[in-house]
Amino acid sequence: MDRKPKVAFICVHNSCRSQIAEALGKHLAADVFESYSAGTEKRERINPDAVRLMKKKYGIDMEKTQSPKLLDAIPEIDVLITMGCNVQCPFLPHKYSEDWGLDDPTGFADEVFLEVMDTIESKIIDLKNRIVADPEQYQ
Repeated sequence: MDRKPKVAFICVHNSCRSQIAEALGKHLAADVFESYSAGTEKRERINPDAVRLMKKKYGIDMEKTQSPKLLDAIPEIDVLITMGCNVQCPFLPHKYSEDWGLDDPTGFADEVFLEVMDTIESKIIDLKNRIVADPEQYQ
């Protein structure tokens, strides 16, 4: 691989699912791709339940290294991952894209957040493995 692909995890508010994906991308796949997240509307802070549960489950403090960002705050990307916005998802120029179709756990019990985190974790690992197997498709 000439360079690591830049992967953007995008949803409307950039406060929950995309932030979790950015954190897990950095945690599980930093050796294969760079992780970013952004949205079309910016919340003041990352979802507090997501922050609490990421600390508890993975030991990751998202508030120390991440904050909600708009699309223009991230670099040009290679891979666009939309979280499942259920509205018109934001668009950025990219080489490869997919939608993960995740429901927003905001306002639900911890179990729902943990299910979403487990799904994101498995999708990050799958994406990492696919990029390792065929890097040209993602750059």
